[in-house]
Amino acid sequence: MSIFYLIIGLVLLVIGGEFLVRSSVGLSLKLNLSRMIIGLTVVSFATSAPELIVSIQSAMDGLSGLALGNVIGSNIANIALVLGATALIAPMMIEKDFFKFNWPWMMLFSVVLYGMLHLGNNLERWEGVALVGLIILFLVLLIRRARKNPEAVDLEEVQDESKWWKIVLFLVLGGIALWQGSELLVNGAVQIASDLGVSEDIIGLTMVAIGTSVPELAASIIAAVKQEKAISLGNLIGSNIFNIGSVLGITAVIEPFTIDTNSMEILNNNLFWMIGVSFSILPLAYIARKFEITRFKGALYVLSYAIFTYLAFNTL
Repeated sequence: MSIFYLIIGLVLLVIGGEFLVRSSVGLSLKLNLSRMIIGLTVVSFATSAPELIVSIQSAMDGLSGLALGNVIGSNIANIALVLGATALIAPMMIEKDFFKFNWPWMMLFSVVLYGMLHLGNNLERWEGVALVGLIILFLVLLIRRARKNPEAVDLEEVQDESKWWKIVLFLVLGGIALWQGSELLVNGAVQIASDLGVSEDIIGLTMVAIGTSVPELAASIIAAVKQEKAISLGNLIGSNIFNIGSVLGITAVIEPFTIDTNSMEILNNNLFWMIGVSFSILPLAYIARKFEITRFKGALYVLSYAIFTYLAFNTL
């Protein structure tokens, strides 16, 4: 029955994430936002909704390890698995401006999270407020930059997606699916962990993280196939920023995290993985074809994720 709950929960999260992405993009088109802003903000926040719902549900159930593992594992999966798989389908060019703003912010959030967790093996309410404040600052600076370099949005292909009734309908359906899916996913994951004798942290870092990263994978692959590279890469980087700033920030404000020593040891090792794969975009951008994530580089990312998963279970 736990496998059934897990599968149904994942399906509902995928459906809910898809509905929320459609609703969010439709709303952004109503507001005439650029594609890069759509990718970095609206789509990123929408595809991070499963992580947010699952983390809040886990924290309120007293499963802090699962909640934190979900976010850390999702950030690793977004770069190593999702970016890698997307590059295998369609190699992506990286704009030089990416390393002046987007990448530094992702690294800043990653390092800040590492520092906070090592202050006392927890995330207190004030730290959650600080993370939310940091994400607000990021959005303000991002919008200011966008105003200096406006980009027109072509509404012809997506005019049908920006009808108000569809925006509201997708928003409601997406919210319900995410809520129900998160409960089933958490219950199923906890039961599987108990049956296999695996800690909730490992399940959060792997199975749950992959499940909540499915919307990012779907959104990025679809964007890459449609040659919307700005949305694809922007979605992944923005999602990692939102996962830490808004997902962990909001969750900590609602229900502060307390991590036991054993869980902290497991999460600590994987924090280095998260920071490492995030940093790797910089050197890879200058190897072989400059400022391009080629299929070969994508294969390296996917291989690294396979190694990460193996090592995660090998710690048992």
